[in-house]
Order: sequence, then structure tokens, then C-alpha cells
Amino acid sequence: MARIVYIGGEATAAGFRLAGLDVRSSDAGDAPALLRQALAERPDCVLFDGTLLESIPAPLFESALAGESTLFAVVPDVNGGGAPPDLTRYVRDALGIEA
Repeated sequence: MARIVYIGGEATAAGFRLAGLDVRSSDAGDAPALLRQALAERPDCVLFDGTLLESIPAPLFESALAGESTLFAVVPDVNGGGAPPDLTRYVRDALGIEA
């Protein structure tokens, strides 16, 4: 079975905990340390709360993305915060195409 670690806020962590993930509740202050620790443990995947991205130094973020043994993904929180932008909508808006 794959080992997946979730790092993020307590509300979202509760759902991932119910799904059987290894959960590390975090706020912006301890997110970099938790991410370093999780990556050092070499799980199959690390899911990271997108609302905490601003607290992660760029070199650490780039290292996590470039990791060869651990898949790293940024996910929105339970309220949709930290979600990546809708690139399809962005391109359509820029080109003036209505969907």
C-alpha cells in the first residue's frame, strides 16, 4: 500500500485522516519543517495544503517538485483555498472566447 503524507490545516487534515493518510497538521510557522521531515522519510506521495505555500522557501518548494522518489502535489484546503488557478478559463478570457 502506498504511503501518503498530508501536510495542512486541521479541518482538511481530518478528512485525509479518515481516508487513512499520514496527517501532519500545520500552520504557516511549522510548515517548512514538516515538509522537510516528510520528504526525508521518503513517502510515496506528499500532499501539501496550497494555503501554506507562501510559508515555504522557494528552494525547498523547487526541491520537493523535483524529487525523484516522492510525488509532491499541492491541494486546496477544505474551503477551496489554495487551489491552483483555472488555466483553461484564464486562456479563454485572454483570448476573448466565451465558454
